[in-house]
Amino acid sequence: MLEYLKMDLWSPYLVGVGIGVLNLFAFLLSDKPIGCSTAYSRTSGMIERVFRGSKVDEKAYYRKFEPVVDWEVMLVAGIVLGSFLSSAISGEFRPELVPALWADQFGPDPVTRIAAAFVGGVLLGLGARWAGGCTSGHGISGTLQLAASSWLAVICFFLGGVATAMILFGAGV
Repeated sequence: MLEYLKMDLWSPYLVGVGIGVLNLFAFLLSDKPIGCSTAYSRTSGMIERVFRGSKVDEKAYYRKFEPVVDWEVMLVAGIVLGSFLSSAISGEFRPELVPALWADQFGPDPVTRIAAAFVGGVLLGLGARWAGGCTSGHGISGTLQLAASSWLAVICFFLGGVATAMILFGAGV
């Protein structure tokens, strides 16, 4: 088993089964599907609470998505920790501010890279909330439930990703 954890690339089929089992447990234990974007919304509410106090609790949005540490927030923490452990165990971990592909296309400036990542993250978060879920919510949980809106969202995610890659990195991608 440890040798499998040390591999650079894992079987997408085995990982898919693992995500399916995780989703099964999420439904059984919490009666909720897997998703990440709500965790970011809750975290933004917790950060806002530091500056505005209990006024945050008066907002309609935060009455629906209470700013607390729940299992979704812990799921996101687990994704970050698991990604780090996976890369460290496989020997592939290496911190880099500017990945080579980015540097080739846009230059080596780390400030530009961080600014672009920040703006992209904010736009992704807004889009996920407007769409009623993120790629994991729609792509994993929604399609699993055969929700037509999730299938449409996933098709749009793929089309948008391909179009963005072609615009940013050229048709050779």
